[in-house]
Amino acid sequence: MPRFRNKKRVPFVKPVVKKQQQQNVDHITGDRIPRSFVFSRGKLPGSLKQLQADLRKLMLPYTALKLKEKKRNNLKDFLNVAGPMGVTHFLMLSKTATAPYLRVAKTPQGPTLTFKIHEYSLAIDVARSQLRPRCPKDLFANSPLIVLSGFGKEERHLSLITTVFQNIFPAIDINTVKLSSCQRIVLLNYNKDTKLIDFRHFSIRLQPVGVSRRIRKFVQNHQVPDLRDLQDVSDFVTKAGYGSESEADDEAAHVSLPSDLGRVNRSTNKSAVKLQELGPRMSLQLIKIEEGLCSGGVMFSEYENSKGSKTQDTEEEHIGSDEDMEEEHSESEEDEENLNN
Repeated sequence: MPRFRNKKRVPFVKPVVKKQQQQNVDHITGDRIPRSFVFSRGKLPGSLKQLQADLRKLMLPYTALKLKEKKRNNLKDFLNVAGPMGVTHFLMLSKTATAPYLRVAKTPQGPTLTFKIHEYSLAIDVARSQLRPRCPKDLFANSPLIVLSGFGKEERHLSLITTVFQNIFPAIDINTVKLSSCQRIVLLNYNKDTKLIDFRHFSIRLQPVGVSRRIRKFVQNHQVPDLRDLQDVSDFVTKAGYGSESEADDEAAHVSLPSDLGRVNRSTNKSAVKLQELGPRMSLQLIKIEEGLCSGGVMFSEYENSKGSKTQDTEEEHIGSDEDMEEEHSESEEDEENLNN
């Protein structure tokens, strides 16, 4: 019988998928797109580690979501990496015996804003408190919008807070921005009486005015509804009414879109703007502003005009400087090495 030659097996070659490179220059201002690092200084408890992860997710897409830290890393290590990667801001979390702190710094030369975190809620806690949490797949594909309320230009430290937070996120042009890219918003509200800043994170969604929830879902999902228990098609339309009390439309939130958005929101009809909180939620108090990167002269101090010097000294001792924290890290590592030897 004739022999059949086996065909040569062609090895399988996995196709190389090229990742889409992010833009480095803002097409509006011509400047570099701001990028950020969110990391910790010192040991953090489990809840603050989760807050750090929530802040990284909030800063997407222009941040290092999976940034790895080591005990031996100091501030200079992050600064050396920040230059080639185009990182413009640092968000640093720390914990003392009295309270947690958040420092927002502009690289490479400052300034640095130190906030005391009075209260905070994690994103998972916010989601559990809601009846229908909302988190679409492309929700974090674009940077959030930033809204600042209650910050006046009369006081220098408040105007500096406004400038720093405005430059953390890319600028937008209201004439050319796409409505589909505006899906999140970060709100900072300053209370002059308590001197606290409410930090909130919301998702933005649009709903057509006067359309019931059943009809809206029918148009979006492309699924045939279940009409077995209904006697007429009109029962499907009128059964749910035009929204529940919690979804009542506010005339102040009605807008007219310049173009169609999706299958439901049309430019010919009015749409209602709905905000749903994503988290994290923080209550911040400005403690100190330094000229440099976690160093330099103090431009503002909350306790400089206080009558009692003890409160000022104890508060500054609790916050500490980054160099002191690095010395504590090195001393603890040397003690561990001596014990191992």
